Amino acid sequence: MKKALYFEILNYKKENLDLLYDNFEVIRLNNPSMITPDILKEVSVMFAPLGYFYGENIFSESPNLKIIATNTTGVPHIDIEHAAERGIKVISLKDEKEFLNTITPTAELTMGLIINITRNMIPAMKSVLEGKWSRWEFGGQAMLSRMSLGIVGLGRLGIMVARYATVFGLKVSYYDPFIAHNAEWSYKRVESIEQLVSDVDIVTVHIPINKENRHLFNKGVFSKFKKGSYFINTARGEVVDSEALIEALENGIIKGAALDVLDGEFESDFSGRVLFHPLVQYAKTHNNLLITPHIAGSTEDAWYLTQRHVIEQTIEYMRRF
Repeated sequence: MKKALYFEILNYKKENLDLLYDNFEVIRLNNPSMITPDILKEVSVMFAPLGYFYGENIFSESPNLKIIATNTTGVPHIDIEHAAERGIKVISLKDEKEFLNTITPTAELTMGLIINITRNMIPAMKSVLEGKWSRWEFGGQAMLSRMSLGIVGLGRLGIMVARYATVFGLKVSYYDPFIAHNAEWSYKRVESIEQLVSDVDIVTVHIPINKENRHLFNKGVFSKFKKGSYFINTARGEVVDSEALIEALENGIIKGAALDVLDGEFESDFSGRVLFHPLVQYAKTHNNLLITPHIAGSTEDAWYLTQRHVIEQTIEYMRRF
């Protein structure tokens, strides 16, 4: 039976671990920092969590490695080119469009964050817990049906959010230079990110992280936001310059922001220093910044299905060896 390397920090569901054990001899480690050369020599399959990089240093020590698998839509943690050179198959959710169209929690949370931040739900709840019962200081800026939404990145998730937002009555515009506009869409195409953010009441981000997108939302872009607008990010923390966002919140250009991601979150020691992150420090003393710990895809069924899909693909591919 082929050997598969699994890391406890992946937190796979029991049923999915059972499927692994039914098909592989499983080697379990807490995290990739515990890998040894002897283990690498044995494994044919490796399941790769975020927060660690899998490149030539791993591949060169893994003569039997056939698959490196990850139940993520992005693969910034895997050296795709070196894997291909060594004949190692990379299995991920990146191009699984039909399957991913059934996985909706990130788009759902985006709408939840929009409602939470525009309706002041967290400070209102805190007020009740402090023994106060008054609605007047928590009035929202406007009904969603009277507001406009700007989507940066109209891929799979952007389209989902656009559809959900339309049901709420939001007028939807988008910026995405990499797709062709569909004449059947009711969404307005905008040709620059600066134009988009200056026109809409709410901006939501659904783009991958790459060299071009790092700190796409910087001081210059935030300065173009419509005064009193809102900013939502469920994509990647690195697309935002944290200090520039804080400045935009402090000077009132942005009325509120809701983030499900922070830059640096995939570094192995992030949990131990999250309280010192500048955005977390700001949120501790301000009510106009809401931060959740990357829970966008976190529903029990989504976890099960995405893990299962990658495991099943891995099993199918390994049948040829």
